[in-house]
Amino acid sequence: MSGKKIIVGWLYWWFPACFAVPNADVSKQTVRTVSSGDMLHWSVGLLIVLAIFFLCIWGMRKLSGITVNNTQKMRVVGGLSLGMRERVILLQVGKKQLILGVTPGRIDALHVLEGDDCLNSEPPPSMAMDSGFAQKLMQVMKGRSDE
Repeated sequence: MSGKKIIVGWLYWWFPACFAVPNADVSKQTVRTVSSGDMLHWSVGLLIVLAIFFLCIWGMRKLSGITVNNTQKMRVVGGLSLGMRERVILLQVGKKQLILGVTPGRIDALHVLEGDDCLNSEPPPSMAMDSGFAQKLMQVMKGRSDE
C-alpha cells in the first residue's frame, strides 16, 4: 500500500471518532422556545435603533441647511460645455465673479472679475418668454393662482 492510502484510510476512520460522544454520557438538553417576552425585547431594541437612525438623519438635514442669513452668497450665473467632461462656469461670489474651468479631476480659477468688469448676472427678460409654450405655461400658472 502507498503512504497516501494509509493516511487517507487512517483519517477516514479516526476523524469521525474524534467527534463521537458515547451514548452513556449524553444527557437530554431542554430546548428553549422563543417566548413573547423575547419578542418584546427584540421589538423594543429594534425600535430604539430605528429611532436613533431617523434622529441622526433628521439632524443631518437640519444641520446641512444652516445659513447665517437667507441671502445666497454664492450662485452659478452661467456655464458652457466644452466637451464631454469639460465645462467653463461663471460663479458669483458676493460682488466678485469667478470664471472656473471644471474637469473631472480638478477645478481651476481662470479669471476673477470685480467691480465694473463683472458680467450682467441678470438673465434677459425676453429669454424666458421666447417660446409659445413658456407663455402658455405662465398663463396656466397665473390662472391657477387666481382661483
